[in-house]
Amino acid sequence: MIDRKNILTEERMKEARTSFIKAPQEEERLKKLYSYEILDTPAEDSFDKIALLAAQIFETPSAYITFVDKDRVFLKSNLSNISDNSMARKDSLCSLAILTDEVTVFSDTLAVPSLSSNPYLKENDDIRFYAAAPLKTAEGYQLGTVCVTDTRVRKVSEKQLKMLETLASLVIDELESRLASRRAIRVQNDLLNFTIHDLKNPTSTILLAASMMAKETPASNALSEMVRTVQDSAQRILDEINELMNLSRIENGEFTLNKESVYLGEILQSVQSNFKLLAQQKNQDITLNIHSEEEVTVDRHRIQEVFENLISNALKYSHPGTTVHLGLARQGNSMVVSVRDHGQGLDDTDMEKLFTKFARLSSTPTGKERSNGLGLSIVKSLVELHKGSVWAQSEGKDQGTTFYVSLPI
Repeated sequence: MIDRKNILTEERMKEARTSFIKAPQEEERLKKLYSYEILDTPAEDSFDKIALLAAQIFETPSAYITFVDKDRVFLKSNLSNISDNSMARKDSLCSLAILTDEVTVFSDTLAVPSLSSNPYLKENDDIRFYAAAPLKTAEGYQLGTVCVTDTRVRKVSEKQLKMLETLASLVIDELESRLASRRAIRVQNDLLNFTIHDLKNPTSTILLAASMMAKETPASNALSEMVRTVQDSAQRILDEINELMNLSRIENGEFTLNKESVYLGEILQSVQSNFKLLAQQKNQDITLNIHSEEEVTVDRHRIQEVFENLISNALKYSHPGTTVHLGLARQGNSMVVSVRDHGQGLDDTDMEKLFTKFARLSSTPTGKERSNGLGLSIVKSLVELHKGSVWAQSEGKDQGTTFYVSLPI
């Protein structure tokens, strides 16, 4: 059995609290840590399983996967009774554990004089045993630990320590796999953006030329119908290109909101007016019921885009002669907008893929309208950028659908 009571000397303890934080390699270490985009993410099953294995190997009640940030330690996996998922770096044993390539073990923390002044251990006197394997990247940067703790003094075997190191390497493998996937997606997005920009300019030129030809072509001329077809097609392509560009900017974090205090009822009235003619073409009607005049802080144009998308869908998938009902009301600390139709409704399969990109649902446009499957995905992204939520309810096929958008006051 191995009994490492004082693996870190007083000098190394002091280094952990001072010079290591200022060391030249620290900037590169943090840069590598941030590249994984793991800090402040919610608990995940893949990491929790690794922590659980560590607890089972050492037969301890608590296990963690930690990442050491500039001045704090983030607990990605927290299998313990500790409520917080973050603690000060200067007080964490993990900040000491990343100073060495080897597994750090304190068989009895009370037997280590250097730890007697640690405020965190004073507040949590049940941490008597601690073992941690550093999360070491291929470049040699130690980002955090896989660690276990116990309320009693423990001794460990070399086999247990080797297994803990293996678990730490699995965490790094998971991080590298995710990083590679994100890079691949970003390359695809870059290619998509280049393609979109290459398509947008000639499409805009075609639309402009068709518009000029329409002005010069008599309505009775047989050529006028062809010109209108070119106009409609070019406009449709341009609209879809713009939707792809918006979605790409949102996903790449390049989308900025220009927020202001807004009365949503005013936006809904504007949208109702804008879609009045389109509704009349299918003998449809749009009603609006406002039950609150509270204002919210949003990007007016982006939120109007959300409502326009939902109302356009409601009209598109509803039968002629039906009504689309818009509602605005306060619920708790949020303003909720509802868009209810008497259309084709949604089944369980539709619900599962409702807000995904390029989703093809069971409903079909009732007036030969077109759909690229991006609208609801963009709606969800825009609403979530405003810290809001969007969802749908339907009793089933041919029972209509209601979409809800909740925005914080």
